[in-house]
Amino acid sequence: MRRGAFTLLELIFVIVIMGILAKYGVELLSQAYKSFIFSSINNRLQSQTAAAVETIGSRLQYRIKDSVIARKSATDFEALAYSPYEETATILEWVGTDIEGFRGNTPNAGGDFLPHWSGIIDLKDPNTNATNLVSPGTDTADLNALIDTLSDGGSDINDAALYFVGSDSDIKTGYGWNGVALTDHNTSVMHPIKSNGTSQFAPISGLDGSNSTFAGANVYEYYQLAWTAYAVVHTPDDGNLTLYYDYQPWQGEMYTSGKSAVIMENVDTFRFKAVGSIIKIQVCVNSDLVKDEEYSLCKEKTIF
Repeated sequence: MRRGAFTLLELIFVIVIMGILAKYGVELLSQAYKSFIFSSINNRLQSQTAAAVETIGSRLQYRIKDSVIARKSATDFEALAYSPYEETATILEWVGTDIEGFRGNTPNAGGDFLPHWSGIIDLKDPNTNATNLVSPGTDTADLNALIDTLSDGGSDINDAALYFVGSDSDIKTGYGWNGVALTDHNTSVMHPIKSNGTSQFAPISGLDGSNSTFAGANVYEYYQLAWTAYAVVHTPDDGNLTLYYDYQPWQGEMYTSGKSAVIMENVDTFRFKAVGSIIKIQVCVNSDLVKDEEYSLCKEKTIF
C-alpha cells in the first residue's frame, strides 16, 4: 500500500521531538559557550595575576628590609611592619638593592664572574676616612655603566647611596620618603655617594651633589648599594597597578619623579602586609563572564 504523506499524528510527533531537541540543544550550546568563556577568561586572569605578583615579588625579594613603607597618599606613610593602613593603603614602596651590580658580569683571569660592588668596606685601609671609603673588589666604572644602562640613561653612580648593614633605621627621615633630600650622614640611613676612584666612595649631600663627610656617622664593614627605589601603586579609579622606578628618595624625589610601567589593568584590590620581615602581597581582579555574572580571582605571594 502506497502512502503519499505523513499523517497528522506523525507530523505532531515530529514537531514535538524537534521542539524538545531545539530546547535542550540551545541550552547545551549556551552552556558550552559559557564554559568556553569561563575557561578563556580564567586562563587569561590566572596568567596575568601570576605575572603581576611575580613582577612585584622579584623586586621585593632584593629590598632593603627596613625601608619598606605603606602609603595612603603621596604624603601619608608608615613603616609597613607597623602600618595601621592594612586595609586602606594603595601604595607599597621600598628601596631596592642593586642586585644586578652585585652579581656582576665581568670575568677575571680565572674565568670567575666578579661583582661590580663587593658589599665590603675596608675599615682598616689607611685611605678609609671621613671623606673616603675603600671598598675592595668594587669597580665603580663598570658599576656606573651598568646603572646607566638599567636606568636607560636616567641615573648613574653619583645617584647611588649606601646602606650600612646593622645601622639604625629611622623610617620617617632616614630614607628621604618625606620628599626632602638627605643632607646629614649622622642621622641618615641611606648615605648618598659618588665615585672617588676604582674602588672608593666619597660622601655627598644635597641635590647639587655638594661634598659632605662621614664624620660622626656610624660606618659599618658591610653595606648594600642602591640606585633606585620602587613603588607599586594601585589606582582604584581605573584599576591600574603601576610600577615606578628610577628615582632616589635620598635626593628628595618622590615616586612620581621616576619612570613607570603598568603591571596589570582592571585590578580590583591590591593588598599587602608584613609579618616580621616577611611580606605578603595579594592581587585580585573581577571580570564579567556573561551578562549578570561576575568572576573573581586572587593571587598571593609571600616574599622572604
